[in-house]
Order: sequence, then structure tokens, then C-alpha cells
Amino acid sequence: MSLAETYSTDQLSLSFELFPPKTEAGEKALFRHVERLVEFKPAYITCTYGAGGSTQGKTLDIVARVRETSGLPVATHLTCVNRTADQLAQYLTEARARGVDNVVALRGDPPKGEDAFVATEGGFRYANELVGFIREQFADMGIAVAGYPEKHLEAPSMDVDLENLRRKVDAGADVVITQLFYENADFFAFRDRCTTLGINVPIVPGLLPVTNFAQIQRITSLCGAKLPQAFVDALQSAGDDEAAQFDTGVEFATRQMEDLAKAGVPGIHLYVLNKSEAASRVLENLGMGSKA
Repeated sequence: MSLAETYSTDQLSLSFELFPPKTEAGEKALFRHVERLVEFKPAYITCTYGAGGSTQGKTLDIVARVRETSGLPVATHLTCVNRTADQLAQYLTEARARGVDNVVALRGDPPKGEDAFVATEGGFRYANELVGFIREQFADMGIAVAGYPEKHLEAPSMDVDLENLRRKVDAGADVVITQLFYENADFFAFRDRCTTLGINVPIVPGLLPVTNFAQIQRITSLCGAKLPQAFVDALQSAGDDEAAQFDTGVEFATRQMEDLAKAGVPGIHLYVLNKSEAASRVLENLGMGSKA
């Protein structure tokens, strides 16, 4: 099933995002968690790679192994950072040869220590250029792009950000997966504005269940997402009790996902941080998939 076909039915589609572990022990642990996640019958699984493409080879190893062991479709992230068009084509050729049929196409963040993104000579400056390149050179590959319900940090306004998103879709994207958010009202407003602009591909919310208050504070500070005050208060009330923080995060994610499902979203993309416990608890709470 292609990425576009994944969201062509009325059934809510699940997908998960992984990242390449830094150690052999981390990789072994990852695949134990993947075994559990696969029980929930996701439509596909994606994998990021390190800053500047530092773990591209590992990313391909992971998604190829996920595909081989689970039979599921997989997607590799791909950015413009430090890569020429020829290098990107080489990577995509290898990915396709290894059974990777889908790409999450992103501009990418500036390399560590740099304040602004600078295009590599012979490469691309914007994500829509990368999308157009993939669609022209690898027409059969599925393409997902990123959307930002609370605006990309670098965009001067929401209007500009949405115009950037429309360019990515017009260039050939099959689906938009959003950055994490915790106010569903922001997602619904974003979705409505996309519809008004004629962005008619599936808009899939990306969710990160909270398992640790300090961790989510760091993550949201980096991406510009906001935490509802009531949720912050509940996490703070848990104090240093890690289990209580985890339970609070799972309860919030359950309610958030339930509300989104009732609103008719085509799917949910879960950022699982290479773990399965929180996602499993949320999905079990909602009666989705297989229970251990």
C-alpha cells in the first residue's frame, strides 16, 4: 500500500517514528520495543537521521530491518543539509534497492553551531525543492512533509508558513505530518486553514506522549510548541515521582488522541522516542491494536 493509499479509507491509521540509537545496546533495545509496537498494526514506521546526515547509513539499516522483520512499509527521513542533489539521488537509489519506498522530506535544521541554514552548493535550499526533485527523479516513492500547527520557529508569520507548506504539497507531497503539539485547538485551526488554502492531502497529527516533565520542557523549548497550563500543573504536582509523571502524560495523550480521532483525523503519527511503554498504554486505553 502506498503512502497516499494509507489514508484513503475511513479507518484511523497509526504510524511510529524511530531514531538511530548511538550504541549496539541501544539498537538491541530498540528492536525489542519495535516488536511491541508492531503488535498495534501500524500502517508504516519512519526513522530519522542525525544532524547533517551523520547517521544516514544507520537509518537505512534500521528501516530495512524493520521492513524485513515486520513486513511493514517504512520511510526514511531525508534532509537538504550538507547534501548535493547527486548525493541525495545516491541515497534514494540505495533506499529503494533496500525496499524503502517512502520518504519524509525535510529541509533540515542548520548544523550544530550555525544559526542559519545555508544550502550546499549543488543542493537545495528549501524542502519544496527536495520534494520536487524526489517526485521527478523517484516518481514511485511516497513523500511525507512536515506541518507546524503552531508555526515553524523560523517563519515570520503563520501565513508565510502555510504558503511554504502549500509549495511542498504542490511539488508532490502525498501527506503532511505535523510537529508535536498539545493543544488540539491549534491543530484544528491549522487544518482548517490548510483546507482554505487548497492543501487537500491528508493532514496527520504528530503526537509525543509525555513521560518526563523535564524532558518535554526541553523538547518544546526547542520546537516552539506550548504545553497547556493545566497539564503543566498536573506534571508539577507529580513532583519527582517518575511513575506519576508517566501516568499523567499517558492520561493526557489518551484524551488528546481520543479527541483527534473523534474529529476525523486520517491517522496519528506517534513520536515514541525509541520506547514502546507510553504508546502501548495510550493505545490500549483506546482499545486499539493488540494487548500484551
